[in-house]
Amino acid sequence: MTISEFLGKFKSTYLWGNLAAMALVVVALALGFRFGIDLYTHHGESIPIPNILHKRYADAEQIVNSLGLEIEVSDTGYVRSLPPGAILEQTPGPGERVKSGHIIYVTINATHSPTITLPDVIDNSSLREAMAKLTAMGFKLGKPQSVPGEKDWVYGITVNGRHVVAGDKIPIDATLIIQVGDGQLDQSDDINYIDPDIENDNTDDESGDVDNFQEIPTPPDQPENNNTEENTNTGE
Repeated sequence: MTISEFLGKFKSTYLWGNLAAMALVVVALALGFRFGIDLYTHHGESIPIPNILHKRYADAEQIVNSLGLEIEVSDTGYVRSLPPGAILEQTPGPGERVKSGHIIYVTINATHSPTITLPDVIDNSSLREAMAKLTAMGFKLGKPQSVPGEKDWVYGITVNGRHVVAGDKIPIDATLIIQVGDGQLDQSDDINYIDPDIENDNTDDESGDVDNFQEIPTPPDQPENNNTEENTNTGE
C-alpha cells in the first residue's frame, strides 16, 4: 500500500461516519451516567425528618411513608407512662435532612415491662453490699425493713409484699424492699423450741402410778413410858 492510498482512506466517509458514531455513543454514555447517578441518588433532593417521638407506630409509619421515607424497628424499650408500640427513639433525629427512600430506625415501647434476674444477695451479704449490687443492675429500692437478726445483714427481699429469692425474674419498674437485721439477734444464735412431752405425762396419770415415799417408823408410844414409871413407883 502506497502512502497516497493510506492517506486516501482518511478521506473515506465510511471511516468518519464510524468515528462520529463512536463519539456520539461515548458522549451519550457519559451524559446518561451523569444524570442517571443524580436520579438514582436523588442528587440535590432533601427531605426534613419529621418528629415522630411518642407517636404510635402505625401513625408514625403513615407520616413517614407520606414523605417518601421508610421506617424500621431496630430495638424495643420500656416506658411505663407510654402506650405499647409508642416511638421512644428515632435515627436520624427530627429536623435532619435526608433523601427520598431513606430509612428511619426507631425504638418502640414494649408491651410488657422487661425483667431482671435477682442475684444471690439474700443471707449472703450486708445491706450496703446488697444495695450497691442491686442498684448497679438497675433495680429500684425502697426503704429497708428491719427484722430481728444480726445488724445490717440481709435476711430477705419482698416485692409488693411477696417474698422473692435469687433467680426470680423481677420487673424493672418494681420496688424491692430489703429486710435487714436490726441487731437484736446475733446471726450465730439458734433458738430451739422443745415441745412438752404431754403424752408421757398423761400416760403416767392414767396408769395410776403413785410416787414412792420413804416410810419413817413411828416412835414408841408415850403412854407405855408412863406405865413403866408408875410400876416403878409402886414397887418402891
